[in-house]
Amino acid sequence: MPAAVDFSLVSCVAALVAAAAACLGAFLVRGSTAVPAAAWACAAALALAAESAGRATGGLAEPATFAAARLGVVALSMCPTMSVLGAKRPQHGVWQFIVASLAGILALPAVSALLVRPGSMPDVHPLQQWFMPLLAAVGWMNFAATRHGLAAAIVTSGQLLLLRPFLPFAGELDLGRIATTDAGGAALLAVGSVAAVVQSAVWPVGGRRASHERVNDARLVAAVELPFLALRETLGAAWTLRIAERFNATAAARGWPCRLRFGGLDVGGDAGDRPWQADAIRTARALVRRFASDDWLRRHGGEAKNP
Repeated sequence: MPAAVDFSLVSCVAALVAAAAACLGAFLVRGSTAVPAAAWACAAALALAAESAGRATGGLAEPATFAAARLGVVALSMCPTMSVLGAKRPQHGVWQFIVASLAGILALPAVSALLVRPGSMPDVHPLQQWFMPLLAAVGWMNFAATRHGLAAAIVTSGQLLLLRPFLPFAGELDLGRIATTDAGGAALLAVGSVAAVVQSAVWPVGGRRASHERVNDARLVAAVELPFLALRETLGAAWTLRIAERFNATAAARGWPCRLRFGGLDVGGDAGDRPWQADAIRTARALVRRFASDDWLRRHGGEAKNP
């Protein structure tokens, strides 16, 4: 069916664009624990490109074979979100084995169908059918309130389109119709990925906040607020809210007139009476170092050396 071949080629090209954007994203977040998530995203996009290329050249013509290959792609696409959820040092390296195990478990019905029941469709359990879109939604919610919220929504929409054959109540698989849906899903992945990378590269976080009138000390902004906001855009809300909670608990215990909010640093009291600043900076850096290196801190406004 020529139309299907054309749409498969569109899916392949779009997936390659998404993979390239993920690789560039890994470079932009270098030094942080978000690098493995970017690597998983690149792997998932390359898997989608390989699947689409196989369909474009006449392979994966049988519904069962296609469904098995697609389930493998979908399993990999769950990995970036799962990787971010465990992106805290020192366990973030070992966490990738858990992420890989999740991918293997999600792809297990495809392996079983290919090896044990050749020619049969993967038997995806209803719990897995609900779990996969839920995990995709968690990935979107983690970035919904950040500057990458729109890009995250676009990527998640594309992910759900590619996941459609395994959603609850999806119905019978139609290879003729799914090629068009796949092209749309892959295009959304490419657009969202490129948008996120361009936004990170061209629009650095913190420029507006640095000149905000309620934060009078530029050193405090550079050392606490700017790295915090950059980490918010890198890892999303889950971990940055935890950092803010820990920082604010220390601030309350020691009587510092400042609090970390999701939007940045709130500072009160007399602008000239701040002997607590060095202690606050040390605390903020110690928290951020659980997720980023000293080189990352230098690139995002915070100096590596403690005051």
